[in-house]
Amino acid sequence: MYSLEGKSAVITGGGSGIGKAIATLFAKQGATVHIIELNEDAAGITIAEIGDAGVAVGHSCNVAVQEQVLEVFNKIGDIDILVNNAGIAHVGTVETTSEEDFTRVFDVNVRGAYNCLHAAIPLMKQRGKGVILNIASIAALVGITDRFAYSMSKGAIYAMTLSVARDYLAHNIRCNSISPARVHTPFVDGFIAKNYPGKESEIFEKLSKSQPIGRMGEPAEVANLALFLCADEASFITGNDYPLDGGFVKLNN
Repeated sequence: MYSLEGKSAVITGGGSGIGKAIATLFAKQGATVHIIELNEDAAGITIAEIGDAGVAVGHSCNVAVQEQVLEVFNKIGDIDILVNNAGIAHVGTVETTSEEDFTRVFDVNVRGAYNCLHAAIPLMKQRGKGVILNIASIAALVGITDRFAYSMSKGAIYAMTLSVARDYLAHNIRCNSISPARVHTPFVDGFIAKNYPGKESEIFEKLSKSQPIGRMGEPAEVANLALFLCADEASFITGNDYPLDGGFVKLNN
């Protein structure tokens, strides 16, 4: 089940964290994986780890620059699956978020996803099929303290998912999103070390317990859901968001 044999999958931000886990699993399941990364070295590490277990190609690209995105997608050509995963975080309220930071988050998280959708959908329409998966966040669904710009960007991802799913039903293009809660990635460890030196264990425990299930998610758990939603077994699913959150949205009373 959940074979991606013979499919071409584009994964943005596939050099680390959730994107890396998705790229690795998709390659294992038979897809030719195209990793789009600003950090070419990071893409190379993922490709090296995939090794002989699958086929992976790296593409250096800033998703916020449409010209670069169009060039890469046209080079790739046939695309069966697009996973919009590339994104950055930001901590702050509307008062403490500078215009520069707001624009930076928007450019990567929102404009980047738009650019990839804008490039991929015409290629999918030519083939009469396609699957798109956007990585949103529980921040799109509930209020999160000090996450103004980040929540804005993920709310946009959620809305774009519904819009694309509706607009391309007749073209056999499906579009869904996953909204993770906190997932244990290198970013989380770096964020804690930078902002809470000497209190790493304490803060990690606190952040873990904010999920009712009592821990953070793992990148592989997001990848498992991504695989299902992008596989043929999910062919009746479109226009849906899936909170992967350890009970955060519904059980955090």
